[in-house]
Amino acid sequence: MSDQLAPTGGGFSPARGTAGYAETADALAVQYEEVTFDEVHCDVLQLVPAGPGRILDVGAGTGRDAAALAARGHRVVAVEPTAELRAHGQRIHADSGIDWVDDVLPDLTLSRHTGRFDAVFATAVWMHLDAEERRHAMARIAALLVPGGRFFVNLRHGPVPDGRHMFDVSAAETVELGGTYGLQTVHRSERPDLHGRDSVRWSCLVLEANDADNSPN
Repeated sequence: MSDQLAPTGGGFSPARGTAGYAETADALAVQYEEVTFDEVHCDVLQLVPAGPGRILDVGAGTGRDAAALAARGHRVVAVEPTAELRAHGQRIHADSGIDWVDDVLPDLTLSRHTGRFDAVFATAVWMHLDAEERRHAMARIAALLVPGGRFFVNLRHGPVPDGRHMFDVSAAETVELGGTYGLQTVHRSERPDLHGRDSVRWSCLVLEANDADNSPN
């Protein structure tokens, strides 16, 4: 949701993807919480794990999605590299039981959270990675999913806001890249912007892991 995962380590600069978020965190915290998890993910709610599971929310922003998933009984790790957004999330959803982590794609070390996840969410995040970073990140996420685990991706399309580091990433490219790492597309749809921005639209994808031999890095 935070529109901002930044790469770190392995030759990736952690400054780029998070550009512009710390300065606008107060306003973004209000914007993110204006819409609900069910509204953002309405097309794919039937694909969210029903029973209690282990879920990773990458670029969690204020924790809107993480809190909703925790309320469904899941154990949720929320990754948010912008300290200002993370602080808002810890305040707004203080009683949610979310485990907050300062980490970033594409490396996503998760040093305190080994093992795999039943689902990984990346809402308004993927467009902040360049082509090389996206390849690295997809391999990492595929390795973090249990067999049958699902990767939920929301891609933003439209003008790049001032001060942001963002790329025009298509749904077709994301589907193809996922397939390279053993992720099969089980959902693909488009929707308008929930904040009423006519120039912005979204792609909603769900990719499912099928490779039982894929293990975390």
